[in-house]
Amino acid sequence: MTGFLMRRFVAMIVLLFVISFVTFSLFQLGPADPAAAACGQECTPQRIAEARVALGMDKPFLTQYLTYMSGLLGSHMVGAPGAETLCSWPCLGKSFQTNEDVTTIIERALPYTLSMASGAIVLWTIAGVGLGLLAALRKGRFTDKLIVGAASVGVSLPIPVTGLLLLLFFVSTLNLLPFTTNEIASPFGAAGPGGWFLNYLLPWVALAVLFSAQYIRVTRSNMLETFGEDFIRTARSKGLSRRHVVFKHGARAGITPVVTMLGLDIGGLLGGAVLTEQIFSVPGVGFTAVHAAQAGDLPVTMAITMMAAFFIIVANVLVDIVYAVIDPRVRVA
Repeated sequence: MTGFLMRRFVAMIVLLFVISFVTFSLFQLGPADPAAAACGQECTPQRIAEARVALGMDKPFLTQYLTYMSGLLGSHMVGAPGAETLCSWPCLGKSFQTNEDVTTIIERALPYTLSMASGAIVLWTIAGVGLGLLAALRKGRFTDKLIVGAASVGVSLPIPVTGLLLLLFFVSTLNLLPFTTNEIASPFGAAGPGGWFLNYLLPWVALAVLFSAQYIRVTRSNMLETFGEDFIRTARSKGLSRRHVVFKHGARAGITPVVTMLGLDIGGLLGGAVLTEQIFSVPGVGFTAVHAAQAGDLPVTMAITMMAAFFIIVANVLVDIVYAVIDPRVRVA
């Protein structure tokens, strides 16, 4: 296991460098001019050239890239010559738009994304795995057909449609829930757990409708396949109770593919649920990334891309470890 983790760690570092280089290159090849965007609409060519120097964009591409990446290893000076300031580790640079530390921007946006992701993950996992298992146990019956039909509808509804329908029905029409506000970042703030729960309930449901539908289908199909395995028939032949066979033997093996999905979905969601944050005006990581990309704000976009990639890679490693815990067949192999 130690050797496996070391290999995955080295692969993670290499992959992060590849992702950073590709992202940096795409910005250099793109049509957006961050210097012009930072300078403003009424800006002369001379001031644009000065802004380009201040942003370090007058240097060769490789020099810019190595300068940026050196911030991941230690502190260094950033800014125009004669007006440089110290950027402490981890130095992700300063925003081209606001001249604010990128680390500060991410620290401000991340609690919103964590709040939205945490509730949604719990909701769709419980609903998806629970209903998928129930459908497998009631195969061919009305309950199974109802759950599968609802999952087919849910997986066909994109987030923008679900989100707008929830806002229209529960907020505008019935006035049961408030509009999502960007003043509530965690359950420990002035609004308290109750206000935090109501504030993020609709984003949670919008995400859960889509993701739980996928989990229902995967859980049902894998549980049905697992129920046909030899070790399940052996457990039944020993006279074990149905509950013991289903949950002690069947569920642990049948939800293994669900763990893969969950790990990847958690990693991706922590990198920012772009559409959901846009629809509900949640100023999280995805919301920040969209506005940074539109404005050509390279340091912010680079940092969020690297963070999202890091979460996804770590999630993959954790999935491999959890496999060995929940499925004895993996340990034997």
